[in-house]
Amino acid sequence: MKIDLHNHTSLCNHAEGTVEAYVQAAIDNDIDVFGFSDHAPMHFDPDYRMSFEQMDLYYSMVMEAKAQYADKIKILFGYEVDYLPGHMDPRVLDADVDYLIGSVHFIDDWGFDNPEFIGRYEHEDIDQIWQRYFDLIEAMAKSGHFDIVGHLDLIKVFKFLPKKPVTEIAEAALKAIKEADMVLEVNVAGYRKPIEEAYPSEPLLRRAYELDIPITFASDAHKPEQVGLFRERAEAFAKGIGYTQCATFRNRKREMVDL
Repeated sequence: MKIDLHNHTSLCNHAEGTVEAYVQAAIDNDIDVFGFSDHAPMHFDPDYRMSFEQMDLYYSMVMEAKAQYADKIKILFGYEVDYLPGHMDPRVLDADVDYLIGSVHFIDDWGFDNPEFIGRYEHEDIDQIWQRYFDLIEAMAKSGHFDIVGHLDLIKVFKFLPKKPVTEIAEAALKAIKEADMVLEVNVAGYRKPIEEAYPSEPLLRRAYELDIPITFASDAHKPEQVGLFRERAEAFAKGIGYTQCATFRNRKREMVDL
């Protein structure tokens, strides 16, 4: 079964294409379960997310597509939520969703994956930056708010890599993910970025497998043509580690299905 739970809409202001175009792309790529998880609103960095006033519109857009294509594909509804202490909102955290993806895009106010702010890497200790990032992942898991970890090692996006072993830096975060019974997504967006590999890296996914952390799959599409891109590569990657199943959700309850 093909599961793809992390995809966006134009409401986030940095994606394009209609909901129907994303769904049709998923059908064309033989995806069985397709999830929308657009960037949730919060009172920070509003140019890269929907507004609170658009939450109802987002819900209605996805529900209309879910009903329209019910005989062809299963559509799920969720949010990708930035873990940013002081900025997360109960309107999102308590929303009626199938799942919530917890992601870290900011270290304090630094959007480290945004090309606009790439210059800051030159002024930071890279090992400290990686550790701070994974400390936030750990805190996100311990918060208990989320079902899926979004693009676990996003901090590698521009190929500023640590000197310390990444598994050492991420160990506490991975154990927190396991303790929180969260799912790790194999996110193919990294293949489209300078790092040119999936999130997470092979060492991290191998360690996750050792800890018996379940996985799911994510196109992280911001355009309809990105839906299903690199799917076979991602599945081969996961199977090569040893995974034989992946997770899907309904009303925040997890179900494991065979790859």
